[in-house]
Order: sequence, then structure tokens, then C-alpha cells
Amino acid sequence: SIPFVAWTIVPYWSINLFYGLSLLLNNDKQGVDRLAGRYLTAQVVAVICFILFPLTATFVRPATTGLPGFLFAVLGGFDKPFNQAPSLHIALLVIIWDHWRHRLRGLLLPLWHGWSFLIGASVLTTWQHHFIDIPTGALLGFFALWLFPRSGALPFSGFRLTSDVKARRLARFYALGAVLALAGAALGALFCAVALFLLWPALALAIVAFAYAGAGEKVFQKSADGSITLASRVLLLPYRLGARANIWAWTRKLAPQVAIADGVFLGRFPTAREASSFGTVIDLAAELKRPAAADCRWISFPMVDLLPPPVAIRQQAAGALESARRDGTVLVCCALGFQRSAGVVAEWLVATGRAKT
Repeated sequence: SIPFVAWTIVPYWSINLFYGLSLLLNNDKQGVDRLAGRYLTAQVVAVICFILFPLTATFVRPATTGLPGFLFAVLGGFDKPFNQAPSLHIALLVIIWDHWRHRLRGLLLPLWHGWSFLIGASVLTTWQHHFIDIPTGALLGFFALWLFPRSGALPFSGFRLTSDVKARRLARFYALGAVLALAGAALGALFCAVALFLLWPALALAIVAFAYAGAGEKVFQKSADGSITLASRVLLLPYRLGARANIWAWTRKLAPQVAIADGVFLGRFPTAREASSFGTVIDLAAELKRPAAADCRWISFPMVDLLPPPVAIRQQAAGALESARRDGTVLVCCALGFQRSAGVVAEWLVATGRAKT
């Protein structure tokens, strides 16, 4: 059992201060708009979950006096322990923690991480929530961060339902997986709250289904340098673990790279050690993150797996390949090295006259 620690009501309360200050700490109107979008997303989803699944706390707090007693009394006047899973407090903490960590420097940054940890722990030590409310609240917070990223296009911007038959089939496949995982979470929660962890793969599969339905590579939030936003890394981790397992299953008996021509190689998504043996990596896998220790030039043209990339993107990647080739060896990669990377290499071979068709 988690002990009741009365003084932790102070960090618990402090989130209200940072909630308001965060709206004032922005560089431009877009920053304010996106933070407001995150706040609204977390609050609306939490309210919907409460309406659909009204839960209450099962414990009674000990009597407290002094400042903690006063703060608990005020808290009890407007914040009853009814919003349980997901914890709105934790969802907002994730949003606010991320907002400030990009703006603090030096000693203030580790202090902020420590204080954020106290705020997170306080939802348990003040007996406001059960443990399972924490991961579900964090999932909601990261979803809000993903839906309204700090920079770049919104995942839903410019969405048009695809007319591509293969893309629609893949969207239905991943949507079915999401529905099954969601059903498992709902049914399993009747017997054990741990089943709510199935909400994580359910959300990951739903996001991938959204990509195939028409949103495209934006949902993976991958930058030109191969980095991926924290929200995308967290939310899509179950999918990426499956992608890694798929890479191992298909390529474990194959050479990691093969030479094509003039210092250009074609292969699967490399490890940091493999990538560092090349001058440049042309990365086409929207779903995979650049290895942190990779010591090479990294250029990413994110493309969705199993779908033909836009011609313009393929041509840009081929042009970048030819330019990079003049400075050293180049690895062109996607997840398996079978389709996206092969298409770009073929484009390069034809465009540079090394092949006729």
C-alpha cells in the first residue's frame, strides 16, 4: 500500500500555478494555440471517460491539520476524487512538463524534472488516485502532445480519405487490431485494472490506421534529421516494437546491406554501428527513429511502409542520394530494404543514366 504523505499536497496543488503560467510562457500565437489545444484535448477526453466509466476512489484520507489540512479542505471543495482513469492531473502534468522542459536551462532543468516527479507522485501520496490512473493519464497527456505538436504540421491537417485500395485495406487491418485491443482493455478491466494497459497498443494501432486512411507520414512526426518527437516515440512504441520484430524476422539471414554502384548501398534500417560506417544515410522509414549513436550524415525522407511514395518525394530522395554520393559512401535504407529504398535507388539509377529502365 502507498503511504499517505500530507505535505505532498503542496506539489499536487502547484500544478494549478504552472497551468496558468504555461499559457504566458510562449514565443508566438501558434505556441499558445497549440498549448490550449493540448489542454482542451486532455480535459475533453477525461470528461468523456468519466461520463462513460464513472469511477470513484475507494479509500478514506486521514485527518490533516496545518497548511496541508487547509489545502486538502480547499481541494475537497472543488476536486473530488471522481476523475480516476485516466488521471487528468497526470495528463496535464505531462503537457506542462513538456512545455517547460524546452524552455528551462542549466540547473533549473533538473530542478523542474524533480518537481514534476513530485507532482506525479503526489497523486498517489495524497490518495487522490489509484496506481493504474497514472499510466492511463500519461497516455492521454502524450496523445495531446502528439495531436498538437510544438512545431510542424498537425497530424490531422489536410486529411483526405485515401482512394488507394491497398491503403484502405491496410487501414482496415490496423483499425481491426485497434478495436480488438480496445475490447480486450474494456473486458479485461472488469476483472483486473492491469488490462487497461491494452489501451496503449490500441491507440498505437489506431494512429497507424489513421496514417493509411489518408493522414500519411505526418502521424509519425519524423524530422529530416531522423529524429522523432517524444510523443510519437511513446505512443507508437508498441507498433515500433512490432516493426523491429518484423525486421529481424525478414532480414536476419540476409546481408544488412548490398552494394549497388559507385559507393551506393541498399539495405535494411541500420544499427548505429552499421550507419557509422557510411558517410551518409538516406532514410526512408517514416516509422523508425535514427539510432542515437549514429555518427554519420543522416537525411530522412519519411515514407509510409507498403505504399508507393509520391513521385516528387522519390525524386527528391534520388537527388539527395546523387549529391551525397560525391562526398562518400551512401546507404539507402527503409525498414527491410525491399521496397521504399529499392524504389529510390531505381529512380537514382534511371535519373543518372546508370540504367535505362
